[in-house]
Amino acid sequence: MDIMTIITNTLGELIAPTTAAYALAAIGLNIHFGMTGLMNMGQAGFMLLGAYGFAITQSMGANLFTSVCAAIVLAVIYALLLGIPTLKLGPDYLAMVTLAAAEIIRIIGRSTAMTKLTGGSAGISPQDFTTKFENLSPLPDDSTTFLFWTYSNNIANSWWLRIVAWVLVAIAAVLCWRWFRSPWGRVLKGIREDENAIRSLGKNVTVYKMQALIIGGIFGALGGIIFVLPRSVQPDSLGRAVTFYAWTILLLGGAATIFGPIIGSCLLWVLLTFVKELMRGAIPETVISSNQVESLGWVIVGVALMCLVIFRPQGLLGDRKELAFNV
Repeated sequence: MDIMTIITNTLGELIAPTTAAYALAAIGLNIHFGMTGLMNMGQAGFMLLGAYGFAITQSMGANLFTSVCAAIVLAVIYALLLGIPTLKLGPDYLAMVTLAAAEIIRIIGRSTAMTKLTGGSAGISPQDFTTKFENLSPLPDDSTTFLFWTYSNNIANSWWLRIVAWVLVAIAAVLCWRWFRSPWGRVLKGIREDENAIRSLGKNVTVYKMQALIIGGIFGALGGIIFVLPRSVQPDSLGRAVTFYAWTILLLGGAATIFGPIIGSCLLWVLLTFVKELMRGAIPETVISSNQVESLGWVIVGVALMCLVIFRPQGLLGDRKELAFNV
């Protein structure tokens, strides 16, 4: 068993683009649920639309700014179409509607009728939408070793992508820190606690909810872009499981906190990678296959998360008094 390989692969998840993408998605969920109390179970829908908006416009020859704007516009339109008829629903019904809406987007994206635009179930190849992003890098066309890790500077799963991804996460965290302490953020927290009380003060609760849904959806769309840049845009890779992972990350780190989604994302993927790498190194292939290691790794991490929910339901950084469902 190569301990250094296990440590290197495990710590690599701390700065992985996928970890950053899930952190952005969880930050969006934090605005939905942690700030406003919206039970959005369809964050994967925002991520998939962001990925499609970016990849399709890039494949058509648009510049990077236009492609990012297209992803954001799609997220805003989706939030409006989703929010206008549903934001007056209760939490349980809203959860069902948002989950179903995200599934509709995934099924439409993988349908044969959309093959010319979305690539259908095969998706969009990374060669069609990553070139301009890679060409924007100021780093030399080489690989770089930093501490434990060696990655290419510009191609696919690169240092350039990691830099951009974590800068976006830092910007999102700073914005949330400002918003949480602003009058607007305090209104959202009031809606989360008792929306009837906020309505009695003359505030338009539906408008505030819509604003939260749009902003959280935009972060989800940006997370979708980061998620697909080192891989292809494949609709099934942004299905229901992605939303559940984002919720796990949010509750693990602590809802209604600034750094909870970031800590939760890092911890989930580091823990999962460590368990899998340890089992691969310690258990022979004749005893347990690689596919079984993948499944068993999720089982072990799932049990650990269940214990966390039982003994610390507010998450690692959360405050039990902060959330209405913990009062």
